[in-house]
Amino acid sequence: QVQFVETGGGLVQPGGSLRLSCAASGSIFSIYYMGWYRQAPGKQRELVATITRDSITNYADSVKGRFTISRDNAKNTLSLQMNTLKPEDTGVYYCNAVPASTTGGYWGQGTQVTVSS
Repeated sequence: QVQFVETGGGLVQPGGSLRLSCAASGSIFSIYYMGWYRQAPGKQRELVATITRDSITNYADSVKGRFTISRDNAKNTLSLQMNTLKPEDTGVYYCNAVPASTTGGYWGQGTQVTVSS
């Protein structure tokens, strides 16, 4: 069972940037779809970006043009470059397979992103 550890969150002003990283405990090569999810306060967790094993990407409309997802199958890592951040991007960010049940539904602790002036 692959587990994930997310890092890189923090407090940033609107318009700023952050880069999130995700380290997997095992190989992600066999996981076709990987993604970054976020959970805003009082809301359900939502999928914001996905990437296939061959690095084909897709984004939620709310982050399109601002976020960039990438993966390194050799290093078993996933990244999310977030630019032009908005207060509505605030939340806890998680990486996982898509769907999460692919890896047993286990969720890491996530990394908190707060966008505020």
